[in-house]
Parts: sequence; C-alpha cells; structure tokens
Amino acid sequence: MAATTFIQGFLASIGRSTLGLIASFGRVTIFLVETLSHIIRGPFYFTELGHQLLRIGYFSLPVVGLTTLFTGGALALQIYAGGARFNAESVVPSIVAIGMVRELGPVLAGLMVAGRVASSIAAELGTMRVTEQIDALTTLSTNPMKYLVVPRVVAATIVMPLLVLVGNTIGIMGGYLVGVARLDFNAATYIQNTVDFLEFGDLTSSLIKAAVFGFILGLMGCYSGYNSGRGAQGVGQATTNAVVSASVLILSVNYLLTELLFPA
Repeated sequence: MAATTFIQGFLASIGRSTLGLIASFGRVTIFLVETLSHIIRGPFYFTELGHQLLRIGYFSLPVVGLTTLFTGGALALQIYAGGARFNAESVVPSIVAIGMVRELGPVLAGLMVAGRVASSIAAELGTMRVTEQIDALTTLSTNPMKYLVVPRVVAATIVMPLLVLVGNTIGIMGGYLVGVARLDFNAATYIQNTVDFLEFGDLTSSLIKAAVFGFILGLMGCYSGYNSGRGAQGVGQATTNAVVSASVLILSVNYLLTELLFPA
C-alpha cells in the first residue's frame, strides 16, 4: 500500500511538472506572438528605442570586450598546449579566429548581455508591474507592449550583432597578443593565418546567431518582468527567471543554429 502511494505521488509530481512546463511554453509562445504582432504594426516609439539602443548596446561594450579579450588569450594558450602534443602549434591563429567567430564570440556575448540586460529589463518591468505603472499606461491609452516591450526587444536584436562583431575582433586580438608576446609567434604571420582561414560564412553565421540571441534575451527579460509576481519576492523571482531562461535558450538555440548553418 505504501509503495503504491509512493508511486502515485511520484507520477503525480511528474505530471504536474510536465503540465507546468507545457503551460509555461504556451504563455511564452503567446507573448512572442503578441510581441511580433506589435513590432510590425505602429505606432512606434523611436525615442524609447534610442534609449534602449544606448542602454543595451553601448553600456554593454565593456563587459563584452573584457570577456572576449581574456577568452581569446586563454584559448590561444590552450590550443598551443594541445597542438604542441602533435607538433601543430601553427594552428593557433586559425583555430582562435574560427572558434571566436563561430562559437565563443556570439555565445559569450549573449550570456554576458543576458546577465546584464535581461535581469535589468525584468527588474525594471517587474517593479513597474508591482507599482501598477503598467496599469497606469493602459489608463493613459498607451499600449504597454508597444511602449515597454517592443523597443527593448528590437533594440536587443539590433545591437547584439554589433556587440558580437566588436567582441570577435577583441577576442582575436586577445589571441594575437598572447600569441605574439607569450608564444613567440611572428606578428605578420599570425595575422596572415587569421585572415586566410576565416571565411565570409563564418562572419555571417556569427551575426545571425547574435541577432537571434539578442531577440531571445530581450524577449525573456520582458516576459519575466511583464508577468512578474507581486512584491519584492516576485520581482526577484522574475529577475532570476529572466537570466536562467535566456541563458538556457541561448545555449540550446546555439546548437540548433550550428546544426543548420554548419551541417556535418
């Protein structure tokens, strides 16, 4: 009898978790459709969009730059140490460039901006929800989705490719500095190998990933904040959910995009 009760409780918990996951997926999908519908229909708040472009893009440059700089340097050291086992140290410039542009640049920039921006958006909109400022916008005949959500999602989608482009350049520069100063590579040869092995498809795939990651982090930040629970605990939970969901989606979508853009 006890075993039957335990099994029933276990199966019931699995069912509740599954139903909750499906319900969450449905709510996010509805929010996504609403956001896309408002993006393609006016009115548009260009002043608010400009503020978000500055806030999400320009102020994220330091964290993206530092992250990619040290990652590029560490990547050069690791590839050199691994290549030395096979007498293939010369592959360092090409592997650093390809690794940064194809994978590490977009993913690291997406995760860092998600931690900085998605949490900020969720906290801001969550506070507005708690203090009923979102309801006040509706009272003033202003659509909260158009005024709050659309500028943030569009701004994140626009600026992420630019951030990734800068991050890729700085990451490759980090590998160059370590390769020349620490690993005794010839500067001209290092740059030439980097240019020779990078292809246009590598750059376009990096920018496509960046735009998708920007849309994801903007959407999840807005969704978590817009649907925040009441009180300080609700805002804190919304902030946590925004960062976790955006990070997990970025990593999972990165795999799917890699499969599509670089089929085996």
